Amino acid sequence: MIFLATAIAVVVFIGVVFGISVRLGKYDTIDTAWGLGFGVIALVALALSYGDGPNALRITVTALTVVWGVRLGVHLHIRNHDKPEDRRYVAIQSRAKGNPRLHMLRVVFLTQGVLMWIISLPVQVAQTGSAEFHALAWVGVALWVFGFAFETIGDAQLTRFKADPASKGKVLDTGLWRYTRHPNYFGDACVWWGLYLMACHSWWGAATVVAPLIMTYLLAKGTGKPLTEKHLSSSRPGYADYVARTSGFFPLPPKGNR
Repeated sequence: MIFLATAIAVVVFIGVVFGISVRLGKYDTIDTAWGLGFGVIALVALALSYGDGPNALRITVTALTVVWGVRLGVHLHIRNHDKPEDRRYVAIQSRAKGNPRLHMLRVVFLTQGVLMWIISLPVQVAQTGSAEFHALAWVGVALWVFGFAFETIGDAQLTRFKADPASKGKVLDTGLWRYTRHPNYFGDACVWWGLYLMACHSWWGAATVVAPLIMTYLLAKGTGKPLTEKHLSSSRPGYADYVARTSGFFPLPPKGNR
């Protein structure tokens, strides 16, 4: 029941976001909606499972998912507001062979909706059954806190760097960005591994490991790190040197200091 309800919620949510995007004429609205969608899934799962067993784990998983999703959604909305359409979506739309709106709906919005539902499986499973707040859940909360802080601090450092006129054309290599080229992506991955651990109160909860694996792959090898670095390599003169000395994903001391 929960999994069907959350799937329907995703379809409705993606449909609303697509309608807003068409009205605004900007498809990067889906970036803002990405995190918020996970919050919607968590809230629907909680509403359907609340009271079926101990509620501490259910409420905690939901709260952590919503906090992460809202923080990410607000951050991306502020970043993209009053900016031109994201170059990724311009490129995708240019490849449309038929109706460009239907092309964007199929390639971008529905694809992200399917990924959203699959990646959220640990959040959904954690709210089923009669699980108490188990030992791995505490480890998961600790990992979530670490990842959330890492991601938030990394985004704040980058925002401050971009807002400084003296930084134009330069590469951020201080703070967390000294140890990894993508502290925001690394922190994001930690958040989802933390939520996964909270779902490991049963064998089928442990089987949802595919969710954090997909999220980590997307961040490190898919649409996250590679696309970002491809753009920066062509627009930042010192970026090749930064890549040579700085870890690509996991935080490590710069090569000259190891």
